[in-house]
Amino acid sequence: MGGIAHYLEDEGLSTTQISLIIEHTQTIRPPRALWVPFELGRPFGTPNEPEFQTRVLISALKLLEAKQGPVLEVFPEDAPGTADATAETLACPVSFAAPEGEKTPTAQLLQAFENEIGRLRGWYDLSVEMRGRTTAGLTGLIPEEAADLLASYIRDGRAENPVADVSLATALRMAAEDIKAFYLEAISAQPGQPQDSGRLADWFWGKTAAARVINTLREICLTLDDKEFQILGKLLLVPRAQMHRFEKNDSI
Repeated sequence: MGGIAHYLEDEGLSTTQISLIIEHTQTIRPPRALWVPFELGRPFGTPNEPEFQTRVLISALKLLEAKQGPVLEVFPEDAPGTADATAETLACPVSFAAPEGEKTPTAQLLQAFENEIGRLRGWYDLSVEMRGRTTAGLTGLIPEEAADLLASYIRDGRAENPVADVSLATALRMAAEDIKAFYLEAISAQPGQPQDSGRLADWFWGKTAAARVINTLREICLTLDDKEFQILGKLLLVPRAQMHRFEKNDSI
């Protein structure tokens, strides 16, 4: 959207936008942008909070008062509920990875990851049956195959790319997205579990071996000279709002 804004401004149309990834906005330098510290896919924050969402919208529109840019402002509030959101009540029967701040040996972590996939499979299948659809499947792989792609690359430092017409880095990113969708849909199928995205995201990033596998992939990407893998590690694997869970333990 930032790139399109430049073209619209050249035609005399004033533009403003909401940014979810501040690094992208700093690079593209759109005429006016409001960065919000919300999870991806939630540019106005928590659903069903009209007063809060209106404040976000008004903040973005007020940037139109600036005659020229680039202008990048930071929205000063967190989305309602995110500070208190926890997933302690989630009752998924999964062998979780080590507590936050503790490092798990790679072999043990990958085994825990495999165990989680197996134990969640039934709940995921139930979710697909109830909803009639799934958001997993970017890669075209079944969850076990997507998990194996991530595990193979982490274990061996290489992997055969099973996704046609995309680079290996892109295939790894897509596999990570498939795994996240698999986990969240599986846990959402359990009776009595909260459905709000904030608590589910906190559960995934704070409690699962899968999250630590994805973070391990992120750490590996940051050690590589390849620009595409560098971008993958810096921006595309772990959400900014969840990075605090891993920053104290950023070495392999």
